[in-house]
This record gives sequence, structure tokens and C-alpha cells, in this order.
Amino acid sequence: MFRLIFFGIPVLSLLWLVWAMRTRAMREASRAARVALATAVLALLGGYAWIVLQRMDVLAYDPPAVLQAGVLLWGLVALPFIALPSLIVGGTAQAIGAWKRFRNRKDLSRGEKESAPVDESRRRFLAATAVAMPAVATYGLTILSVPQMKHFRVRRIEVPVSGLAKDLDGLRIAHVSDVHVGKFTEGKVLRDLAEATNQLKADVIALTGDLIDHKLADLPEALEMVGRLEASGGVYLVEGNHDLFEGREEFARGVGEAGLPLLINQNAALELRGHPVDLLGIRWARNPQAMAADIQATAALRRSDAFGILLAHHPHAFDEAAAMGIPLTLGGHTHGGQLMLTPEVGPGPMMYRYWSGLYRKAQGQAAVISNGAGNWFPLRTAAPAEIIEVVLKRV
Repeated sequence: MFRLIFFGIPVLSLLWLVWAMRTRAMREASRAARVALATAVLALLGGYAWIVLQRMDVLAYDPPAVLQAGVLLWGLVALPFIALPSLIVGGTAQAIGAWKRFRNRKDLSRGEKESAPVDESRRRFLAATAVAMPAVATYGLTILSVPQMKHFRVRRIEVPVSGLAKDLDGLRIAHVSDVHVGKFTEGKVLRDLAEATNQLKADVIALTGDLIDHKLADLPEALEMVGRLEASGGVYLVEGNHDLFEGREEFARGVGEAGLPLLINQNAALELRGHPVDLLGIRWARNPQAMAADIQATAALRRSDAFGILLAHHPHAFDEAAAMGIPLTLGGHTHGGQLMLTPEVGPGPMMYRYWSGLYRKAQGQAAVISNGAGNWFPLRTAAPAEIIEVVLKRV
């Protein structure tokens, strides 16, 4: 898949551009329009090359965030879902048109009447719109996405828990996931996230993975943000897949040197509101069997009288956690489906059993899955960035 994306983006981009410039609409368009279209696409390919070379340590500096946003939107949205279909449909239409013109010439040579002329102005407008749409959509979405990346919501989710100890009724957990400190989440938005989290005055703060986007160079800024967080019961972290892109040990060392508790198949035994609470944090594991084994091993550390909360990056940890009798699971990873048509329709439910909000098992165990507070991808639809205030309710 990586190779397909890596080579597919430049190859398909150039193939589409060549086709677009050879369409009748672009041949009949002004020189300025042709230059603008070519420049728009080549600028995106230049940004793509810049990102690749920077990842290969050939270039020292990241391209601007707005250019990275445009490249992602072009390569993962406009190119596969607009440009490629237009290339296929347009190429097919051109072939059919050429065949019809060939047939018409034969019919006219036999003395048959020529078909009625088409509305040339309408045809040119529709053809030019179809040709330009991928590039126009990319730049339009980029302009839309830039301010969106600086906004997030605070969502309150009440979790009913049967038999919850009276002392824990109303216990508040600030659930912060998928901050993705890096190209799209940095600077002021991190300060705003810390301030909004602290305003909740939660009993405990849980960060469920993907603190950084991928570069360990961004870890100091991320840890500075975490260092601003305040809760009476403390701040606790688990790792996510993005945290480990440049090394699991290096990430853990950086967090440890900052004096922050990173739970890797460990239990943080707390006393909150006078009652024992165990935060059970597991390492990142994509393999379901490995994840289940980690949950089982970590659940064995739970105190018999403690209220257990599993912190896991992947939402599917909920199934094994519930099977082990852990009453609450907090997870992320899904970004709420990122590009959803509605909160219930889109990539979220297509890819995950649990993707956003509160889920409950028949036996009463619950999971709260966060949309994430930051961004690795510049655009969200029907899946806003968020901090979740989890409130336990005794029933």
C-alpha cells in the first residue's frame, strides 16, 4: 500500500495533467488558464517531492503546513476521487466521440443528414469545469482546512456505571487523545488545548496515544504541553502508533526524562475521592492477538477492590477489556472517521466497530472513543476535534 501511494501520486498526477492539457476544453481555453492549471498541479507535486526529500533527510526543513495540507488533500482526496474518475470518464468519452465523428463522416459520405449542432458554449463550460475541478477542489479544501485545524470542542459524556461506588459518582476524567503534535498541531493550539483541559478541573487526565505526529523532534513541544496539564489525580499517557514511527524506546525515554508516567502494560494504582482506581495502560499493538494478550496481562495487575479503567490507543481493545471485566475503556485512533458524511455514516463505521463517543456492552462495560484533539490530516467533516470530559454516574 505504501509503495502504491508513494509512486501512484506522482505518476497519476502527471498522467492526469497530460490528459487534461490535451482535452479540447483546455486547448480552447486561454493560455493563462492552461498555465494556471499546470502550475497548480506542478506546485502540489513540488510540495510532494519536498515532503519526501525531507523525510529522507535530504532537506532540512519541512514545507509550510498549508502546502502539506494541499499535498495531502490532492494525493488522498482529489486525485483518487475526482481526478482519476475524470480521467477514466473523460478518456472514455473522448474515445466514444472520436468513434461517432468517424461514423458521422461515413454517414455524410452516403448523403445522410448531419446531426443537429450542439450548444458549444455549454459544452465548453461543462468540459472546462470537469477538467479544472480536481485542482480547484484541492485548493478550495486547503483554504477551508487551515482555520479548521485550530479549532476543537469540549464534549461531555456521562457514563452510567451499575454498582459504582458512591465516592466515585461524578468522577471526572479529561480524555485527550491523538494530539498529533507536528505539522498541523503546534504553537497556540497546544496552549489552547492545555488551557481547555485544565478548565475541566478533572480528577485525572488520560492521554490515549499519538501525542506526536511522527517526528521525535516534536516531542519536546508535545511534552511541554502535557507538562501544563493539571489534575488532582495526575496525568497519565499510553503510546499510539504515530508515537513509535521513529522508535519506541526513544519515545519512552523522552517521556520518562520529562517525569511523566507512560503506562506500557502497567497499572497506575490511584486513590481518587477516597476510593481505589486503577489506570491500566497497554502498549500499542496492531495485531489483535497481541493486544488481547497485553490486556490480559495488564488486567491481572488490577486490585480486587479498585475501579478499573483501561487506557488503550486502539478502540477494539474494548472487546477484550470487557471480557476481562474492566468497567471502562478509553481509546482513540479513529479520529471519529475523519471524513464522515454524517456522525454515523462514513469511514468510521466502515473501518472500526467503535469510532466515536460512548459504547456499552450488555453486561454494562463501557468505552469512550475520542475523535482526537489534533490532526494528522488537514480536513475533518462531521468528526470535529475534541477533548472529552468523561463523567461517571452511579446507577
